[in-house]
Amino acid sequence: MPISISKRGAVEPFHAMDVLAEANRLRATGKQVVSLAVGQPFDPAPPIVREAAARALATGSIGYTDALGRASLRQAISRHYRDHYGLAVPAERIVVTTGSSAGFNLAFLAMFDAGDRVAITEPGYPAYRNILAALGLEVVEIPLGGHGYLTAELLEAEHRKVPLKGVLFASPANPTGAVIPAEELRKLLAAASDLGVAAISDEIYHRLSYVGEDMSALAFDDSVAVINSFSKYYCMTGWRIGWMVLPEPLVRTVERLQQSLYISAPELSQIAAERAFDASGELDAIKERYRLNRELLLARLPALGLPVAAPMDGAFYAYCDVSQHTNDSMEFARRMIAEAHVAATPGRDFDTREGHRFMRFSYAGSHEDMIAATDALERWLNG
Repeated sequence: MPISISKRGAVEPFHAMDVLAEANRLRATGKQVVSLAVGQPFDPAPPIVREAAARALATGSIGYTDALGRASLRQAISRHYRDHYGLAVPAERIVVTTGSSAGFNLAFLAMFDAGDRVAITEPGYPAYRNILAALGLEVVEIPLGGHGYLTAELLEAEHRKVPLKGVLFASPANPTGAVIPAEELRKLLAAASDLGVAAISDEIYHRLSYVGEDMSALAFDDSVAVINSFSKYYCMTGWRIGWMVLPEPLVRTVERLQQSLYISAPELSQIAAERAFDASGELDAIKERYRLNRELLLARLPALGLPVAAPMDGAFYAYCDVSQHTNDSMEFARRMIAEAHVAATPGRDFDTREGHRFMRFSYAGSHEDMIAATDALERWLNG
């Protein structure tokens, strides 16, 4: 019987995961590999989170929830917007999702039709491009150049070529860590509104800014769809739990899609995530380690001929120009892991046109790993 393979599945591999697999293969042979490849916190979820999950498991009453999520978690997220941002976000506009990945799927399906033109940044998180393409949407990548973040001017220039239906941006951003200043964010959202371009704000790296306070897009425009997650600041990657804040007219649409695609986010993760907001003291201490890691990489990487391509103002990434050493970051990544035993992600993940000149280093690991990795890179590059 013939096997049918869809064209929509022909998306670019997620090279960061391929690098992680190679690092794990080398470790299995006894090699000591330091991985700065994947954006995953070194620390586990806070104890208060794990204890809540353990109690829920002990009762055994884990099942489906409302498609929009447990009411108590949606209310906790609503309080978070009040306490952290000073914003009134009704729980009725919040949808709990199976990680931010499900949030992107739901947002794209609810907001756009096949063939619609949706803009993302270049460089940017590769899953944006791949999910949009798999859903039959036309991906428009806006090169950031020296800006470091998407601006109103860049959006307007792209829209003038062929009108856009939507735009997705992140602040802080993956892979650069760049943060959109508040006034520039206001201008960007005003431009999107004037142009009739629907906006999605990826805020999964909020609470990981090192130069100022978090500024949600919701502070400037209530019609923006916001996607967030417990994965990064809250150290809950494997729990696969996130949320969306939607304009009211989109809530029922997303609810219907969620019912069929996911039914609901895992209840165990929802119960645990509710307590994450009570762990800020511990989580802020972890953030301080990221700050130290950031300072170390900012000092050492440029000295090794690996200058950063954009201000590392948030998240936990350094996006470095490797053109002093190579014009092929894929091959550079392979040699670096094989010879220096340091894993990092080639820029092609984030930029299919200029990514051959860049590498992303994650500093979400231990401070000892950062020291070991930069020492190994120094020996390798200067050897």
